[in-house]
Amino acid sequence: MKRVLFVCVENSCRSQMAEGFARLHGAGKVEAHSAGSKPSGKINATAIEVMREKKVDLMEQQSKGLDALPSGKWAAVVTMGCGDACPSLPAERRLDWALPDPKRMPLDEFRKVRDDIEARVKALLAEVAGA
Repeated sequence: MKRVLFVCVENSCRSQMAEGFARLHGAGKVEAHSAGSKPSGKINATAIEVMREKKVDLMEQQSKGLDALPSGKWAAVVTMGCGDACPSLPAERRLDWALPDPKRMPLDEFRKVRDDIEARVKALLAEVAGA
């Protein structure tokens, strides 16, 4: 099974939503993970709320750092605004999705970021695993 990794700074919003969508849309085809360059240790409450609207339960996931990831090569590593702290992990593909951090955005803007992430994840899965 192909492994995909999503990385942002705190691993509380963007990368968590991407992991959730990858688990949903890539079930049985990809193994999805997320991590943060400076993890907060918790998932953003608004991210949990807006993902529930899409039938994705982020409570099954946890905020973690890069050191908590399994070793090995990734089919894709996607970074999301982690700047100089973005990891250099062995990967077949590397992408940088320059997405704004929605944590302080109004709910309608937060949902737009969520929907953008879902569309990008679906496209990535189609390329990586034919999902």
